[in-house]
Amino acid sequence: MGTKRKKNKDDKYAHKKHNEKSPVKAKKYLGQHFLKDEGIAKQIAETLLQKDYKNVIEIGPGTGVLTKYLLLRDSNLVAMDLDSESITYLNEKFPLEHPKAFEGDGTFKVIEADFLNYDIFTLFGDEQFGITGNFPYNISTQIVFKMLELRNHVPEFSGMFQKEVAQRICSSEGSKAYGILSVLVQVFYDAEYLFTVDPIVFDPPPKVQSGVLRLTRKTKFELSCDEQLLYRVVKAAFNQRRKTLRNSLKTFTLSDNLREDTIFDLRPEQLAVDDFVALTKKIADDTL
Repeated sequence: MGTKRKKNKDDKYAHKKHNEKSPVKAKKYLGQHFLKDEGIAKQIAETLLQKDYKNVIEIGPGTGVLTKYLLLRDSNLVAMDLDSESITYLNEKFPLEHPKAFEGDGTFKVIEADFLNYDIFTLFGDEQFGITGNFPYNISTQIVFKMLELRNHVPEFSGMFQKEVAQRICSSEGSKAYGILSVLVQVFYDAEYLFTVDPIVFDPPPKVQSGVLRLTRKTKFELSCDEQLLYRVVKAAFNQRRKTLRNSLKTFTLSDNLREDTIFDLRPEQLAVDDFVALTKKIADDTL
């Protein structure tokens, strides 16, 4: 059952200093690096604009430093983690240590589960929901692909990644970082790289910088090509990114007439997202 919270808009709580001693031990096998900077936690919570929805999933809440700022936004929040120690803390001690976070209009539910394999529709039914979190770096890309499967129900997605991964997701054509993830995300979402986070604000500090992004689903958007074929084209192209499309797409059975199209003289990083959609349509309509 969700925990009902009473109404109180006291934002002074947002300036409370986070306890330096972590109430949960970070586990290396789960890729945990707990955020301990209150200001950054508040910034991440604010990346979800929540204009037309109230339901939110937080992946990997850990010690709850981000969780309490999401609760202050009166969200119907589900915190999902694989760490049983974190689940116990969030259910038992967290509400006692942060009582003001529970004085709003939303609800709070903690689930010990793997986001990648969980039936999300048991949480909110057919309602829309946002996703955020300080994502474990070892599964962050998988989380994005899972989100894409759920995109009809996810108007916003934000959170913290390894910096290079966040930049890759948000990069445009012509960039060395531009690749499979960039195209497949930006077909459906507008992507913004928001800010960089130094390792020092984590316990334990990771060996890399982190980056926070926001993805906003495109409105009134319909994909004008076959989705599975688009995935095949994009992956085949970038798996041999130094080659022209004429060479990297040799495994596709294409007519000589289509192969003469000047788009095949380009390398994949030279194509914008819309170009990949147009190319996929050409391949689908091609007749030998």
